[in-house]
Amino acid sequence: MTPHSLAFYVDVVTTGTLLGVGPADSPDHVTKVLGPDFAENTFGHHSMCRDYGLAEFYWDRSSADHPWSGHHFTLQVHRLAYRNRTLVNDALRARYGRFTPRLRFEKLQRLLVRRGIPLLEVPEFPANAPYYRTFWQPDSHVAVSVIGTYGEYSTPDNLRVGDVYSVQAPMAPREVEWRRARVG
Repeated sequence: MTPHSLAFYVDVVTTGTLLGVGPADSPDHVTKVLGPDFAENTFGHHSMCRDYGLAEFYWDRSSADHPWSGHHFTLQVHRLAYRNRTLVNDALRARYGRFTPRLRFEKLQRLLVRRGIPLLEVPEFPANAPYYRTFWQPDSHVAVSVIGTYGEYSTPDNLRVGDVYSVQAPMAPREVEWRRARVG
């Protein structure tokens, strides 16, 4: 993996932001930073997603006359396996350069450990275990989903065991506690 694209993932896991944009930021602020090239999906008047290819941002609101409230963002890392250059937003490419089609979790974890940034494994939902594993960074509240083992539906998009599937922020401490209590 190029050092630049690996630096991107380290930045996201360390800060819980993407180019300084956090999951709670407004749609206008996300567009200001990432640009106007996105697909937008609304689900009634209460939920909205803007898909920038690699990154997706989600908002919700209580009614149509209320402002959007940031909910989370997800990096759909598995999409890079399609080798479609348009999946990486121009703003990301300008800052980090070329992105490779796979992200090996062990490389990401090794760089984070060197910087004193721990990733703690949290229990996976029963439907996803053991096919996926989830790791959580307690300071930034970022979750990293990794291919855990081979299975009928567990290795999509030509990914291998140990490849990162997605990165999401935030995963709240209460969700981590809830997952641990379920298996405890």
